Amino acid sequence: MKERTLSIQQLSVIGVMTAVICILAPLSIPIGVVPISFTNLAVYIALYVLGVKKGTISYLVYLCIGFIGVPVFSGFTSGPGKLFGPTGGYLVGFIFMAVIAGIFIDRFTDKMYLCFLGMVIGTLVSYLLGTLWLAYVGEMNLKAALAAGVIPFIPGDLAKIVISMLIGPQIRKQLIKAGLFF
Repeated sequence: MKERTLSIQQLSVIGVMTAVICILAPLSIPIGVVPISFTNLAVYIALYVLGVKKGTISYLVYLCIGFIGVPVFSGFTSGPGKLFGPTGGYLVGFIFMAVIAGIFIDRFTDKMYLCFLGMVIGTLVSYLLGTLWLAYVGEMNLKAALAAGVIPFIPGDLAKIVISMLIGPQIRKQLIKAGLFF
């Protein structure tokens, strides 16, 4: 059986994209319990740059970095309290978002409408998990959780999807040209 390993170049690009997530994710606008952040934009771009498997690994590394105490979560926060707090469901939901959106991006790179659809479906799954967790931890009903954690974010998240669709494929093309996309 062939052993699967990552090359130094692949690990380096994963590290760079993890750093991009770590830089963009803490930048946030506190509008209530759930802040507006650039985490999902960074994840969408990582998926274009790395593909579904390595892009998801990049996000998981980011989560581990934040979990152990490096302030990379929204508002420059960190730790287990953040993951188990009101917004932790969204952070976990982004794992599923990465897998779903990444599958669409990998399989349909040349069909933008399908990439858009995949990112929307992935985002909806992260909304679902985040909203259920927010309702549970925040002791609120689903309507209140949707009002706090989903409704205000829809326009911005759609804009982030469009932005990633504009720059992600360009970055991916350059990486393929340089031999760094595997």
